[in-house]
Amino acid sequence: MSKFDNNKVMPRYMAIALFLTVIGFAVIGKALYIMTAKKQYWTDVADRLKRDSVYVRPNRGNILSCDGQLMATSIPEYKIFMDFQAAAFENDSLWLEKIDSVCEGLAYIFPSKTAAEFKKELEEGRQKVNRNGSVGARHWAIWPRRIDYNTYMEVKQLPFLNMPKYKSGFHEEAFNSRRRPFGSLALRTMGGMYGAKDSAYYGLELSYDSILRGTPGITGRRKVLNKYMNIPVTLPIDGCDIVTTIDVNMQDLAERSLLDMLKNPQVNGELGVAILMEVETGDVKAIVNMMKNENGQYVEAVNSAISYRCEPGSVFKTASFLVALDDGILPQKHPADTSYIIHTGCGVREMHGRFMKDHNWRRGGYGDINVARTLEVSSNIGVSHVIDHFYGSEPERYVKGLYRVGIGEDLKIPLVGYQKPNIRMPERDKRGRFTGKWYMTTLPWMSIGYETQIAPINTVTFYNAIANNGKMMRPRFVKKVMKNGETIAEYPPEVIKERIAKPQAIKTIQTILEHVVSQGLGRKAGSKLFKVAGKTGTAQIADQYGGYHSGITRYWLSFAGYFPADDPRYTCLVCIKKSGLPASGGGMSGVVFHHIAEGVMARHLKRRVDAAHDEDSSPIPDVKNGSAKDANIVLGQLDINKRVSHADGQQREDITPDVTGMGARDAVYELERRGLRVKIIGRGKVKRQSYPAGKLVMKGSECILTLEN
Repeated sequence: MSKFDNNKVMPRYMAIALFLTVIGFAVIGKALYIMTAKKQYWTDVADRLKRDSVYVRPNRGNILSCDGQLMATSIPEYKIFMDFQAAAFENDSLWLEKIDSVCEGLAYIFPSKTAAEFKKELEEGRQKVNRNGSVGARHWAIWPRRIDYNTYMEVKQLPFLNMPKYKSGFHEEAFNSRRRPFGSLALRTMGGMYGAKDSAYYGLELSYDSILRGTPGITGRRKVLNKYMNIPVTLPIDGCDIVTTIDVNMQDLAERSLLDMLKNPQVNGELGVAILMEVETGDVKAIVNMMKNENGQYVEAVNSAISYRCEPGSVFKTASFLVALDDGILPQKHPADTSYIIHTGCGVREMHGRFMKDHNWRRGGYGDINVARTLEVSSNIGVSHVIDHFYGSEPERYVKGLYRVGIGEDLKIPLVGYQKPNIRMPERDKRGRFTGKWYMTTLPWMSIGYETQIAPINTVTFYNAIANNGKMMRPRFVKKVMKNGETIAEYPPEVIKERIAKPQAIKTIQTILEHVVSQGLGRKAGSKLFKVAGKTGTAQIADQYGGYHSGITRYWLSFAGYFPADDPRYTCLVCIKKSGLPASGGGMSGVVFHHIAEGVMARHLKRRVDAAHDEDSSPIPDVKNGSAKDANIVLGQLDINKRVSHADGQQREDITPDVTGMGARDAVYELERRGLRVKIIGRGKVKRQSYPAGKLVMKGSECILTLEN
């Protein structure tokens, strides 16, 4: 017989089951109630709770100049808030007692607002009604903008706000703010950051963002005894520093030189670009981008040096002649070879139905000139005639030559916004006729810098290759990456082309570019202290509507060159965009180039030890050959002792002296007293003498002296 009475046990089990079922339905009902009717309440509660794990931002790496100076660095900044539902606001008596002191302190720290204004805004936040019916804002801004650490600490010391944040409700939001110690210097190249997002959006900041940013860490938050404790889970890894090629002093020099010209009333430039590059390495030592804004101020708003593609003008003629020289079309033994004469006529020539003009066509043109003189005076007719004559039937060969010499190279530089050159290749149909927008006039106008678009960085890279004896270097902006003072990655100089043209062609074009500065249109870019080589450019450019005839002529003025010409160290390009006349690439951009070149070279001047002398001593000046009587009188009046530089103290009277560098009077005196008949051409000092120095004098012979200023 069973010990259990089913009649008694089963009702008990049923009662328990029924009870558990009721509880289950109650739990489900409560869950549904929370999910629907109480959804907003618990959502607000969740928003107030701190996350279990939060990201910890790393320190962003610095950007340094080539000599280690800070160009961009990060400092902490804060936005400050009040939580009016904190513990101290459960009883408003403390807040009401301290609010006047708090507002007076805030008005002292932030003078742009009065204490009354602060009090009104804070009271508005304290009385704000939230969506869930609670009173008091939880994240009310005390000050609308970010503040630095020192200001944050001043606010934190004010009465009431100096209590723990969970009592007073005073809390902050930290940001890493980017600061540039040198202000706007090289701003567009260094780059910028979105303040609220702590993310880069242009320049080196964006290109090297993954290196500079670092890796965020994770911190766990635990509530212990009504307080939160931060428990590190993963430590943040700070970003690395990058060392650029920019030289702060050269950058400042280039910027000031360009701004002075842009602000000149005769120029009143709309846009200006200056790029300084080291010949051997391709390092960009300075890059300036100035644009006039709507307020008439010059600012670095766009990196035009890498993104502003336009028709380069006459600086492009060097590439055209280099192609012709490399193809063996033009004489290369000597650039002034008269075996190939170009007939430019009176400065106007019809080419395929359009008139090509030289800049001096109103003054009668240049007539017959040789190859070197064509570039020296920047003759449009001379250059276009050569290219059209030899490449007219096969323009593809000419365009391929442009890419061969590197003027059309895609530089692939590490800066967002770079625009590669746009040099059109002619297209033909099955019958060999040109298609698309290629006309008979395209080739001659392309040869002088029109019908194509090139950014300034490509032009300076091309001229740098000429200075580097044909080796083209990729422009370098960053040299290495460093972490804690140690180099962890390097970016060595990179060669794009080992040789852009034959050595003889490069040598010839180098000589011509020297002549452009010494005796051509580029004189104002030259220097009395060292040799300069380069090319001027003055191009009419399209207006904002894409046309050339809007009523106001706009010009792109440029000068591209390198210095010192006999041992090139730096290549420089200066471009200016302006409206109306006067407009001169040599007289405006060339002058800026001159100031930059002399400023840069002045840093490398070294005085010889034998040049040092006591300030009380009187050095004896050298006196050129001339009237000894006059020289003795002058030296005697100055109380200067004379000493003869000749070994025997006498000059041979039967030998022709060297009179170059003398004035006309002294030169004539020296030659005629030896029995020569003298004829003078020009004014100034003697540059050449037809009767060679050192030759035995034949009395009665004629000596022609050529004088120049």
